[in-house]
Amino acid sequence: MIDLYYWTTPNGHKITMFLEEVELPYTIVPINIGKGDQFQPEFLKISPNNRIPAIVDHKPMEGGEAISVFESGAILLYLAEKTGKLIGEDLRSRVEVLQWLFWQMAGLGPMAGQNHHFNQYAPEKIPYAIERYVKETGRLYAVLNQRLSDREFIGGSYSIADIAAYPWIVPYDCQGQNLQDFPHLKRWFKTIRERPATIRAYEKAETFKSQNLSVEESQSVLFNQSASTVRG
Repeated sequence: MIDLYYWTTPNGHKITMFLEEVELPYTIVPINIGKGDQFQPEFLKISPNNRIPAIVDHKPMEGGEAISVFESGAILLYLAEKTGKLIGEDLRSRVEVLQWLFWQMAGLGPMAGQNHHFNQYAPEKIPYAIERYVKETGRLYAVLNQRLSDREFIGGSYSIADIAAYPWIVPYDCQGQNLQDFPHLKRWFKTIRERPATIRAYEKAETFKSQNLSVEESQSVLFNQSASTVRG
């Protein structure tokens, strides 16, 4: 029913976590971003921003032709609406879920991503950039820790907000963060890590991890893009 164009990144993990959680049938189509699979014309028809994940739903709710969706947050929202799961049962709970989904998409993901880049991938270690993004990542961890101080999950019940945030917390060591400093977040993290669907999703990733290239091998593909890349 669902074709998932996927690689082993936090954004990729979001979608396998959701699909495993709701037990929706899907087929993984691997897109090795280190090798440049994301620039294949067939993939760009589905994901014009040349990023994973993307999906093709061959049996959309309203019938008709298959629907393709790119951007992990849009995919989570689409799948939650398709299944009626993990999005809140009324207006207020839905608003709680959606605002925290967008918080992850606009804040936690981009800031942690820059953290990873300047700490691990940048050819030159720039102290200002490293400090800037490690501190901002820590601030966002603190925001999430505060949110979780009086509830089990981000939106109250387990939802796509939790699924969106969790994979970006997994590499906390690489982000210069210590979960001991965020006790509510640590409790939440452990709870999600132990969910059977999360375990299954990360087991799927192990199938492809051996195909990941080294930082040096993939650097030019991942980080030397410009407007000419799109025009080309």
